[in-house]
Amino acid sequence: MRRRDLRRSVIPLVLLVTVVAGLGLEYLGRDTGEPVVAREVDEVGLLHQHFQQAVALLRHGKYDFAVQGFHEVLKAAPEMPEAHVNMGYALLGLEEFAAARSFFDSASNLRPAQANAYYGMAIAHEGLGEMVQAVAAMQAYAHIAAQDDPYRRKAEAAIWEWQIELSVREK
Repeated sequence: MRRRDLRRSVIPLVLLVTVVAGLGLEYLGRDTGEPVVAREVDEVGLLHQHFQQAVALLRHGKYDFAVQGFHEVLKAAPEMPEAHVNMGYALLGLEEFAAARSFFDSASNLRPAQANAYYGMAIAHEGLGEMVQAVAAMQAYAHIAAQDDPYRRKAEAAIWEWQIELSVREK
């Protein structure tokens, strides 16, 4: 017995679904006159632009303005671990260690392999005098950071110094 080829009978159904989906996308885009896809591309481009501006402010030590910029980015993209990390670094610049620690923690929860979140978290713990947690966070960073990471040696030195400090405290 010969199997029946269903491809020819499915083609009209695929065409119908494609046309309906296309009309649905066009309908959804009517509030601005743009197709939804074009609007989303514009929004992503604008988000990227805001993120880059906030990063530039952070790099230039304009921490208050960087915090405002990352706040806007996070309103639009609350699940963006890079924005959480950079917000944490801006807060470190303002010496708001507890708030910074919270953003680094959020970033590490969103993306457990976000190495710079652990580095920042360690610095925040150090700022709060929480040396055991600082060592643990920096060890996590050293564990997941690439061997050629430019901050790896600094992290290893910090771990060594903090462990000495902890051993002195214990005596």
